[in-house]
Amino acid sequence: MPVRIRLQRHGKKGKPFYWIVAADSRSKRDGKFLEKLGTYNPNTNPATINLDVDDSVQWLHNGAQPTDTARAILSYKGVLMKKHLLDGVKKGAFDEAEAEKRFTAWLEEKEGKIQAKKDGLSKAAEKEVNEKRIASQQPEPEAVEEAVSEEVAVEATAEEVPATEASTEEASTEEATPEATEEEAPKE
Repeated sequence: MPVRIRLQRHGKKGKPFYWIVAADSRSKRDGKFLEKLGTYNPNTNPATINLDVDDSVQWLHNGAQPTDTARAILSYKGVLMKKHLLDGVKKGAFDEAEAEKRFTAWLEEKEGKIQAKKDGLSKAAEKEVNEKRIASQQPEPEAVEEAVSEEVAVEATAEEVPATEASTEEASTEEATPEATEEEAPKE
């Protein structure tokens, strides 16, 4: 019976949630499994992975083959590193205490990288929120230009209106004068 370590999909449409399971390769994707090893939630940033490292290593030693995605997850959590170190112990390259020391150092380094990513994400999110807040407090440059051009247009029309009215009054008086002379002319 060939055993695979693979993902079993759960959750709802558009919001996947996976169980990491050891299952017979002939069983359905979401069907019968031999053992649940952990969970994987890709909806969070960074993705949330809960995994039983020791059981996963045991399944790998027994010959279980991980799928590509499961292999990436196992590598990310250090399962493949621990298996590699335990193989070194079996061959006599170093003792089990040294293997555990190396694995712990690797885990601490990995946790530091993950924490740095989380800090970077929170700073980026904070910066984005601040930019939105500043943008909402300040009017947009296009709106400012439109307001300035409207004010200039209003001032220009205000200056032109009195000049136009004065010229209209002068024109009406000039027109009245020739008419008056014409009216007077027929009376004679």
